[in-house]
Amino acid sequence: MSKAFTTENDDALPDDDFEEVDQIPAGTKNYLTPNSYATLQTELNWLLRDERPRVTEIVSWAAGNGDRSENGDYIFNKKRLREIDRRIRYLIKRLDNAEVVDPKRQQGLQQVFFGATVTYADAADQEHTVQLVGVDEADLAKGKINWLSPVGRALMKAKVGDEVTVRTGSGTEPLEVIKIEYITTSN
Repeated sequence: MSKAFTTENDDALPDDDFEEVDQIPAGTKNYLTPNSYATLQTELNWLLRDERPRVTEIVSWAAGNGDRSENGDYIFNKKRLREIDRRIRYLIKRLDNAEVVDPKRQQGLQQVFFGATVTYADAADQEHTVQLVGVDEADLAKGKINWLSPVGRALMKAKVGDEVTVRTGSGTEPLEVIKIEYITTSN
């Protein structure tokens, strides 16, 4: 193949990475629990102090091995470096805009707000217990739902005994709030 069709320039490498979609609507606060804030901060520190320098060293070594266009170590690690940089930008943005809300400091509240652990009954009288958490820490398997999700929005500001309506893709469903607690849970 002719050299005219190869890329020697790092910027010319295909960048099939896309910026992470911001799941927080404009003008909405980025609420985080203390556990989530600490987890994101730990990941950012690890990327900056450990992972990025390690991958940068590999890229430097691989660049010294000659033709970059056919150098698998160089191409793979250069792509990995772009992924790391993208994640670092994302974490910095999330942490800079974060508002940490500690459920321990919300004791005595009688309404559902961010950080609340809510037990509710659905239309089939099945009980569900969920904690309203930030976008970055939602994990349905652990009972943590995004406070901006349809169920999270429906439960906001409800009191014990209230019936709220959650809008779904197939219509609406009533939910009855049974219990509200503000407890801290570990990741």
